[in-house]
Amino acid sequence: MPSKESRRVSYFYDAEVGNYHYGQGHPMKPHRVRMTHNLVVNYGLYRRMEVFRPRLVSPTAMTRFHSDDYVNFLSKINPDNLRQYSGQMQKFNAGEYTDCPVFDGLYEFTQLYTGASIDGAIRLNNDDADIAINWSGGLHHAKKSEASGFCYINDIVLAILELLKVHARVLYIDIDVHHGDGVEEAFYCTDRVMTFSLHKYGDFFPGTGHIKDTGAKDGTGYSVNAPLTSGMTDATYEEIFKPVMAKIMEIYRPGAIVLQCGADSLSGDRLGCFNLSIGGHADCVEFVRSFNVPTLVLGGGGYTLRNVPRCWTYETAVMLGEDVKDELPFNDYFEYFGPDYRLHLPVSNMENLNSPEYLERTKIQLLEILGEIEPVPGQQIQTGQVDSQLNPRPMAMEVDEPTAEEATDPDKRVTTEETGQKEHPAELAP
Repeated sequence: MPSKESRRVSYFYDAEVGNYHYGQGHPMKPHRVRMTHNLVVNYGLYRRMEVFRPRLVSPTAMTRFHSDDYVNFLSKINPDNLRQYSGQMQKFNAGEYTDCPVFDGLYEFTQLYTGASIDGAIRLNNDDADIAINWSGGLHHAKKSEASGFCYINDIVLAILELLKVHARVLYIDIDVHHGDGVEEAFYCTDRVMTFSLHKYGDFFPGTGHIKDTGAKDGTGYSVNAPLTSGMTDATYEEIFKPVMAKIMEIYRPGAIVLQCGADSLSGDRLGCFNLSIGGHADCVEFVRSFNVPTLVLGGGGYTLRNVPRCWTYETAVMLGEDVKDELPFNDYFEYFGPDYRLHLPVSNMENLNSPEYLERTKIQLLEILGEIEPVPGQQIQTGQVDSQLNPRPMAMEVDEPTAEEATDPDKRVTTEETGQKEHPAELAP
């Protein structure tokens, strides 16, 4: 049940997002964001939020992370000029023979979802909101100079860079079934961003995210990976997520959080292989919310069209601390949600291939990795030791002892001639 503590929530949506289409048969369907928004509106949740239409992000802003030539390529490519860019398409991993096709309006699509994430980060930086939501964002696979895994511009990295203008430390959490490789790679060598990803590992895209991939240089220990296998249930997911998340918050204490809520970890996803219910997925969101840290909430994966809007609508309610009915309200896409027309769906009976021993061992390893990094400095501790900052050694001060005459009669004025003391020239200076 969602917490009743109220939060100031900013919600970003542009009706154009549902018009973009990756192509016939492609599993990524931006239309799911329009369906989510329609459910959010028909549940009345929009009344509890400030709703914004995002600005299109500029090419210059994109190059805060991405290379100039890659952004320039994305801005010029379209289905009608593919031949003249064939060499660059291979270089940047986009086009017909990749999972990142070139479609009409591709560049505007990237500007739109990225602009919403950056605008959300700005709202958090300015303390205009406690939570910012952008369900069109969360495209975590895009690299500096390469499209990957349906992702072209990494809105998450750009939003984190915006948050780092104000916050000393940012925590990135990824509950998508795929490893958040693009975000981890971007911040692999810094301790200013910690990444925490729970994902399917082993013969599964993108093939990264081993538990021993913990970062490099200044970032050693700040990449936290929970490699899992098929069949994760609500209970087993929680056994890993909550203890590790609690330890991260204890030792890292981020100023802001970015939460990627990929819905492909739900049971029955077209590409995923976990067995989470919508309630179990949302429990992670609720647990993050409970820390009361400024949070940017993003979408991500999710390829079963009828399930993604259910999940993200419920998680919008969780962020607002609102209860919503299980029976779906009538909406523009009501027929998609048949035959039960309910918000929550039963999970499948697939086998959980994650043994209790493996999960316990993984949890212990992750907590050990976190135990090796230096905790964020907190309050000074008074040890009582002399020479400590709070208990310094007394300074030897020269104090004039009273003369015999002053001690005998303290009311009597004693002149320097009587005591033989000399005046310093500075005492007589004008």
